[in-house]
Amino acid sequence: MDLSNLLPSVIEIARASGQVILDIYQRGQFEKQIKTDNTPVTSADLAAHKLVVEKLAELTPDIPVLSEEDAEIPLVERSQWQRYWLVDPLDGTQEFIAGSGDFATIIALVENNTPVMGVVYAPVSGVAYYAYHGKGAWKVTPEGETVRISTHKHELPAQSIAVAISRRQDISAITNRLDPSLNYDLVPLGSAALKSCLVAEGAVDCYLRLGPTGEWDTAATQCIVEEAGGRIFNTHLTPLSYNERDTLENPNFITLGDETLPWSTILTPDNRLMDSQ
Repeated sequence: MDLSNLLPSVIEIARASGQVILDIYQRGQFEKQIKTDNTPVTSADLAAHKLVVEKLAELTPDIPVLSEEDAEIPLVERSQWQRYWLVDPLDGTQEFIAGSGDFATIIALVENNTPVMGVVYAPVSGVAYYAYHGKGAWKVTPEGETVRISTHKHELPAQSIAVAISRRQDISAITNRLDPSLNYDLVPLGSAALKSCLVAEGAVDCYLRLGPTGEWDTAATQCIVEEAGGRIFNTHLTPLSYNERDTLENPNFITLGDETLPWSTILTPDNRLMDSQ
């Protein structure tokens, strides 16, 4: 079923969520707690979650919503869903707390375990990214201009490889996973979704993520990246899965702009084997 007609409404929901987050961010007054998985959650996460879930329920009453902030739904129930919304109301909570501005609202529509719609909105910059399966990937600038985006096609060894990385991660953990005979430009950013969107628009060549993420962190960007000509794989270079396991935690993954590069050798084999998932 083609539900691409829902895109404008979903983008507006993401913008409304972003405005709620931005209002709290600019006031600088929010509550912070530590969840059972030892990650932070703030009153901005919860306010955005409430808005997005309510608005999606109004838009599509028959489609269930799975949000990072309400994810305790067993697989036996989730596995019955042919179609569902997968949401991270505030991707980049640590960046929100740190005041970097690198955070976003992420909304995906998943059908038959495959992301078919993705929307990412960054409230500080006012930039939005969106895609629908088979209809391309797009970026909306702060000025309101909508432009089609595509990944960067690379030539080795003449060009260095631009790698998006987390501001909060030990850089050596990333560089130790990469073939040392090649040249790399490391580009730090906060939100996982925004780093993958940089790949989608051709600003960087890849984003290597080591460490815990949830399926809500990658579903929307997987649709955007694939429609832009790239792919998202685990670090064994096999596709990520959605709603097929008891856990909703992703393995380590890499977002690729140009799949034709020799990633099986760029990602050093010895270190790929160290992955636990």
